[in-house]
Amino acid sequence: MKGKMRRFSAARASTASFRGACLRRQPFPATFEMDWQGQKLAEQLMQIMLVAFAAVAFITGYIMGSFQMMLIIYAAGVVLTTLITVPNWPFFNRHPLKWLDPIETERHPKPQPVTSKKKPTKQHPKFPCILY
Repeated sequence: MKGKMRRFSAARASTASFRGACLRRQPFPATFEMDWQGQKLAEQLMQIMLVAFAAVAFITGYIMGSFQMMLIIYAAGVVLTTLITVPNWPFFNRHPLKWLDPIETERHPKPQPVTSKKKPTKQHPKFPCILY
């Protein structure tokens, strides 16, 4: 019985230390975060590249008379487009956001919505009287 309890507690301890290590680990450096303009640029690049590769693939496939060649060229274009637009490359972070410190946000609280003191208007029925 003691042997089983030792193994169980050792497994629990290793799981707890693994969780702690995962929580302490920083996901990515801040220099590789994509800003809003970078997201817009990545979206535009993706659309332009996919349309360009589709046009080149269609023209090449039509001239060569090969549907397989058209698919290969377009697939290569999709892979190249993915490699360019999906990773957070540094040129997608040319305009980094400047966030306020938590202390600054406490000094400037979010404004509360103002409630109006107007009289409530008469509500009309959903279905007006139907004349037969």
